[in-house]
Amino acid sequence: MNGLLNALAVVHLASRSLMMRWSLALNKLSTSSIHRLWDSPKITLNVDRYLTNAVRSILAGEPLRRIARRRCLVLLGVLCIVGTTPAEAVSQTDLLKLYAHSRIINYEQFKCFDALITRESYWRVDAKNGSHYGLGQMRNLNYKKLDGFTQVDWSIRYITKRYGSMCNGWRFFKANGYH
Repeated sequence: MNGLLNALAVVHLASRSLMMRWSLALNKLSTSSIHRLWDSPKITLNVDRYLTNAVRSILAGEPLRRIARRRCLVLLGVLCIVGTTPAEAVSQTDLLKLYAHSRIINYEQFKCFDALITRESYWRVDAKNGSHYGLGQMRNLNYKKLDGFTQVDWSIRYITKRYGSMCNGWRFFKANGYH
């Protein structure tokens, strides 16, 4: 505690000395005063750096460089871990959902369609359940040969014609276990 009080007293004296130096320099605008003004920030900077390091070392109980080194190592370790995390590519499922949402503008209807397709096939184009194929688990043999985007179109068309909307199809599925 005495060390801290001594450091604060030195800081107070240094700042008072600096204030006196500036007021004298402003009163006498001679060449020597201008040179002293030019040099005083450099001297002040050195005194401030010394006092800051001394106070911080007293407060922390160890030299500043060791603390800074430890913090830099921790930061470097975190950056290495975060920086080496691989980026995930967009999956086929994400693309199919995005495509379906572009076809079904209403979000509530899209959520019902998403729930229905997720329960039927988990958005797998090659899903097979007995004689049912693809995303919408249809029986048409041509359906299983189609790409995922066309399967989405066929499923939307089928559900709309049979149930009137995606949410009606989802309600029917929840009540009966099929659509």
